[in-house]
Amino acid sequence: MKKTINADAVYAALNTQGLNQKKLSEKIGVTSQAVTNWLKGQDFPRPPKLLKLAAALKLSYDQLVVDSDKNLPIIAFRKKGSAKTTAEHIDKARETGMLLRPLVRFLPQQQTLRPQITAPSTTYEKLQTAVSQARERIGIGERAVLEYQHLIGEFKDCGAVLIPVLWGKKQVHENALHIFLPAENITFIYLNLDTKIEDFKFWMAHELAHIYTPMLTGQTEGEDFADRFSSAILFPKALAEIAYAEAIEEKSTERRIAALLNYAHTHMISLFTVFEEVGYFANAMNLPGLNISPDTIHAVRNSINSQFVSESIFDPMPPEPKRYIATSESIFRSDFFGALKRMIHETGTGPSYIRQILRTTILDAEAIYREVLD
Repeated sequence: MKKTINADAVYAALNTQGLNQKKLSEKIGVTSQAVTNWLKGQDFPRPPKLLKLAAALKLSYDQLVVDSDKNLPIIAFRKKGSAKTTAEHIDKARETGMLLRPLVRFLPQQQTLRPQITAPSTTYEKLQTAVSQARERIGIGERAVLEYQHLIGEFKDCGAVLIPVLWGKKQVHENALHIFLPAENITFIYLNLDTKIEDFKFWMAHELAHIYTPMLTGQTEGEDFADRFSSAILFPKALAEIAYAEAIEEKSTERRIAALLNYAHTHMISLFTVFEEVGYFANAMNLPGLNISPDTIHAVRNSINSQFVSESIFDPMPPEPKRYIATSESIFRSDFFGALKRMIHETGTGPSYIRQILRTTILDAEAIYREVLD
């Protein structure tokens, strides 16, 4: 984490106390050049010298030290499979976050008081309590199907800006990208529509978990909690209990999987999500497992010919810019393109900006630009 001395605060304190840089260096016991290096950000004092500097200038730590990373965009990825997040991925995402900052003032006023899970835990009963409270907030019971529109509405109520994108099925690292701008207190969430329908709801719920736990965003613990929360809110204890009771009565593996698959289809979620939550329930209740291996579940899941979200929304593919923007606003209730339109008309921002923040080709960016400009 990069820290520098607040040169403006130092100069103001020197003037107030009638000191110059040479006298300050003598008080601290360092050379004048050392102080110069601190003020230029070329070096940072060691803790004993930092304490002496603060005492000599009568400044608090917060007044004296500038944390240059404090307002950097905070990034969270919903990665594809076992893809590894590298420094390059983080830097690229942060660059996108920095580019989004000028757009913020063109957004409608956002919700500032947002619900939070104050003590996130993956312990079964604590997690189920958090899930129950979230479902109650959304307005559905514990056995109800959590619909896409429930999740989209909750994002809207929490002040998150959804950006549906068409990033391809294999070309990018993320299934979803979460960018929180701490200074602006705004969250942007990119959702890749080129993903399977059965997985899409899980990724949306994963991002909602990040909204509820901002203190963990960008941390490994945050990703672990978001995965568990996502699975549990889609198929909570009340449903897992019923599914377990049905499946355990079946004598064959095939019929047990069929029972679980019926719930997966009803709730429009992955078979693996149902399987996992039934397993967590059985373990928490000290009940015998279903005796089905995860590999068998994955094999069944992979044999199912699932449609992609983009294909279900847009026919034909790829969509024309007008339809893409209209869908973002009508289905995903996104304020993104409205803000982009206001920004372009007021500042003269060009298509290269669209290319960068949407990570699209220059031809697609120019087509979107023309549509937004009209």
